[in-house]
This record gives sequence, C-alpha cells and structure tokens, in this order.
Amino acid sequence: MSKDSTLKAIAGAKCPQCHEGNLFSVPVYSFRKLSHVNKSCSVCGANFHAEPDFFYGAMYVSYAFSVALVITTMVALNVLMERPELWMYLTTVAVSNLILMPMMLRYSKVLYLYNVGKLKYRGY
Repeated sequence: MSKDSTLKAIAGAKCPQCHEGNLFSVPVYSFRKLSHVNKSCSVCGANFHAEPDFFYGAMYVSYAFSVALVITTMVALNVLMERPELWMYLTTVAVSNLILMPMMLRYSKVLYLYNVGKLKYRGY
C-alpha cells in the first residue's frame, strides 16, 4: 500500500485498496466519459464493480453535493448583493452546476466506493 493517506487517495480518485491505481480513465474534471469507472485497479486488481449497477447509490451523494451547491450559491449571493433577483439565483446555480458537474459526479462515486464498497483491505 502506498504511504499516501486515505484523504489524499480520495482527492486523487485512487483505488481504495492500494491508493495507487486510478478509478477513472480520464481526469476527474473532464467532461468525457462522465459515468465510466474502470472495471478494476491497474495496480492491485481490485474490482471496482461489486455488483451490477453498484454506483446507482452514488446518486444520493451527488444529490447532497447539488444541495450543498445550491445553498452555498444562495448564501454567497445574499452576502455579496443586497437583494438578488430570482433570475440571478437560477443562472448562478445552473452555471456553477454545469461547471462542477464532472467533479460532483465522479467524487460521488469515489466517496460511495470508499464508504460502501465491499473491497477487502489488506492491513500493512
């Protein structure tokens, strides 16, 4: 196992077992292959798909990210402006959601795999 911490492995979207192999074939911020997760780790061979449609549960994490984004945007607009109009809320939320979509989708899968995945970890 790599000497990297678990938080660093999560931030880098690395394998939960060895902290070295990539979970995705493209960078986390890329708009290509949004829903694709590698089948297994290229370093240790850990299976990232515990069962068919395993990552459907990550939708709940993605929903939490979206709610946090809406709340953060609303608070930021209320702090920065005296009385923002409705179209400002909607536009800001839509644009920020579009820009952050790849990261939110991928990190929801990373967090779901780290917390719910049934990988057997080797203790070193």
